[in-house]
Formats: sequence, structure tokens, C-alpha cells
Amino acid sequence: GQIIPERRFVEAINRQAYQYEMGDFPTEWEAWIRKKRKDPPTIEEILRNESYRQEMEQKVKDVYEKDKLLQAKEYKEGLVAEPVRTHIKGHASAPYFGKSEPSQDPASTANTFQPGSWIPPASGSNQPK
Repeated sequence: GQIIPERRFVEAINRQAYQYEMGDFPTEWEAWIRKKRKDPPTIEEILRNESYRQEMEQKVKDVYEKDKLLQAKEYKEGLVAEPVRTHIKGHASAPYFGKSEPSQDPASTANTFQPGSWIPPASGSNQPK
């Protein structure tokens, strides 16, 4: 009375099985292998879906280019402010002071540090003596 589930797999022909990556198979076959659909896809279905994907990809490129041209026109006419380009070094919220390259000379050594050699100024240290 035990039901054995159906196993679906792909036999590697041109490559070793470990060389296949996600996206190497058409989406329709991936769906069938993962049991997201009942029947395996037909060649016609795969070709139709592939041409649809390419058509959509081209439409996306066209819309992107059209938007880019419209944006450039709006910048030129002064309708929209151009985005500000900032260059941040180090942590984004911390100002950067100093050289652009780190120094090769050590700032201090362990031999020169003396515990208790630095004492914070007293609270009234701003007052003249």
C-alpha cells in the first residue's frame, strides 16, 4: 500500500551533471522537473515562449532608451534638476580628513606607550590659569 512518488530528472549529455547551472534549461522544463506542471513542454511551446521573452526584452530596451532620451531633454530644458554626484570616502556619515593613502610609518609603538601618561583635561581646563 505504499505510493512511490514519480521521479523526474535530466540526463546530462554534453556536460557533466555538476556543470549545469540554474537557467541552462528552458523555464518550461524546469517547471516540469519541479512538478509545477503536469505534462512536459512541447518544442512549439518552448519556441513560442522564447520568442515572447525576446520580444519583451526588446520592448524593455526600447522603453529604457526612450526614457533616457526624455530625461536628457528634461535636464537640458531645466525642467528637472540633474542628480548630484557625490564622492564619499570612508564611512558615509564621517568626514574624511587626511591623506588619500595610508601612511607607511607607524604612528606609535608599543614600547613608547606608558599607562597613565595621558590624563583627560579637567572640567575647568578652558579657564585661563
